[in-house]
Amino acid sequence: MTATVIDPQGRFRVDLPNSAYQMWVDGVLWDYLHIAHDGTRVEIIDGEIVLSPAPSLMHPFICTEIVNLIDEARFKDPSYRWRGVVASGLNFVAEENGYIPDVTVLDEEVMHEALKLDQRHLITDQSELVVEVTSPSNAHFDRRSTGKRAGKGKWCGYARAEIPYYLLIDLDPAVSAITLYSIPDQASAAYLHEESWSIGETIALPDPIGIEIPTDKWKPWA
Repeated sequence: MTATVIDPQGRFRVDLPNSAYQMWVDGVLWDYLHIAHDGTRVEIIDGEIVLSPAPSLMHPFICTEIVNLIDEARFKDPSYRWRGVVASGLNFVAEENGYIPDVTVLDEEVMHEALKLDQRHLITDQSELVVEVTSPSNAHFDRRSTGKRAGKGKWCGYARAEIPYYLLIDLDPAVSAITLYSIPDQASAAYLHEESWSIGETIALPDPIGIEIPTDKWKPWA
């Protein structure tokens, strides 16, 4: 099978022994493409293989801060049921896509069940909230798509999968904004509600997650 590969240098075609999606699910696509273990992510977005280089330090710092605040909420309240995982694959079975959100938030029992079943990747039904932090090379995949790309990209994919919340942290200096999308509509592949903050303000995630995230140490791309 032939698939399109997209990386920061452009596009090229590659012949594969199976579908790119199935090879991603099986965990063999990375090695088949001979990608160095340097932090590059391999995702299947709209049926295409998307390669993203390892991000700058601010990117993982933000992700770690979010997960730490979720853990802190758990320690303060033993009944708090949410857990955050960083850079875990998310399997879009219906669309045969495979994303790697920067952070996925899911119910503790759901997480333990996935671990018990030895799942290689989470599936979309197991996610309550996903977080993407933009990087210069792939920000357009994370944002709401318009024009010729309407209906494509992660914003639409998350909405079609009916993931309840999508937190987009856009570090582009021209944007410098954080947006929480909610009320996903599968039919239109769109989120129907959004709330935004500027970088430097405190994010207030609503119930059921219900935490505040200070962003005063966050910075746009250099």
